[in-house]
Amino acid sequence: MNLNQLRYYVSVAETGSFTKAAMNHYISQTAITQQIHALEESIGTKLLNRSSRPVTLTSAGKVFLKEAREILYRVDAALLRTREASTGLEGELRVGYTKGYEHSDLPKYLRSFHQDYPNVLLSCYRCDTDMLAAGLIKGDYDVIFTWDSTNIHKEENLQMQLVERVPLRVALYANHPLARRRQLTRRDLRRENILFMSPSGTGESFGDAFYIRLYQQAGYQPNILMRSNDMESILMMVAAEEGISIVPEYSHPWDVGTENVIFVPLSGEGETEEILIAWRKTDDNPALQHFIQKLPDGSD
Repeated sequence: MNLNQLRYYVSVAETGSFTKAAMNHYISQTAITQQIHALEESIGTKLLNRSSRPVTLTSAGKVFLKEAREILYRVDAALLRTREASTGLEGELRVGYTKGYEHSDLPKYLRSFHQDYPNVLLSCYRCDTDMLAAGLIKGDYDVIFTWDSTNIHKEENLQMQLVERVPLRVALYANHPLARRRQLTRRDLRRENILFMSPSGTGESFGDAFYIRLYQQAGYQPNILMRSNDMESILMMVAAEEGISIVPEYSHPWDVGTENVIFVPLSGEGETEEILIAWRKTDDNPALQHFIQKLPDGSD
């Protein structure tokens, strides 16, 4: 028994004619007759009454017609789902993102992808850059959104693309003397207590070193009270007037515990946060490439 025999049988049963079934499948009547006979031989019973016009089904044939249709339906459904999976239309995409980036355009990217590929499960994971890089290398994630990270840049098996350069803002408590300024530079912050927003848990990433150099280029070593990769805690401490911080622009939508926080644009060369996407070059998840193609290219 094979699938072609099932298709021929269903066609004869539905048309009541070997001739019409042969025409539907573009084969000779003799060939379709032989295939139906081989099918009956393999089952061990007659399925068709050939003496009647149109051809009718035996009792066994009526039962087998229902089963044959179900088998063909399941096969066709399996083929469709397999094709969908191979083009990224089905499956799972594991997305890691750096803490705080959920307040950016990331939800918009995810929603747009889900609307185009509703059968792909988007699993999201919020971590610091160190854990994201390690998880990506290990295979825990298919793609990550992250700040610059030493681990990322050193890993030859990863591929990266710039998504956006996010402007930086100075977060100050409302009655701070600089809170009414229209913009600030790092030089303006030389006497301030800094709550340092770090991309990593260790404070030793490429991003950490880059921003420390910007302070040094402004002519001083910052007075860092605390380093943290938890933006909620940073902004809570600013609201409590413990110090000030430099945070990405997407911090603005945050309002829980930050009623006493004012955000002032930070001007100067390099005063942005580069958000990268990174993925393994060997990742063959079809959904991954579809997802990447839908993202903006920040290098344009």
